[in-house]
Amino acid sequence: MKQELISATMGLGLMALAENQVAAQQNNCAPREVVLQRLTEGYGETRQAIGLGANNVVVEVFASETGSWTITVTLPNGATCLVASGQAYEELAETLPAKGDDA
Repeated sequence: MKQELISATMGLGLMALAENQVAAQQNNCAPREVVLQRLTEGYGETRQAIGLGANNVVVEVFASETGSWTITVTLPNGATCLVASGQAYEELAETLPAKGDDA
């Protein structure tokens, strides 16, 4: 239960951070098609994760086989904004502890 709460809290925190970054960096936005083409052709990144944030924004994580990664937020008006990017992306497949275990 604690692990689920921690995971949910971290996820909500990331989405809140992403929304705050978008508000502060509106100049990093473009039509979705333009952003996706740039990530695919320029960096070889494909979508690895997606989630719905507050105010109906779509938060996505893109990454490439070389380890580059980008987090985007797509606003209800269709604009997609770059929130963060970096190197050394690593996919994890962690399992949750069995219910009832206080880890």
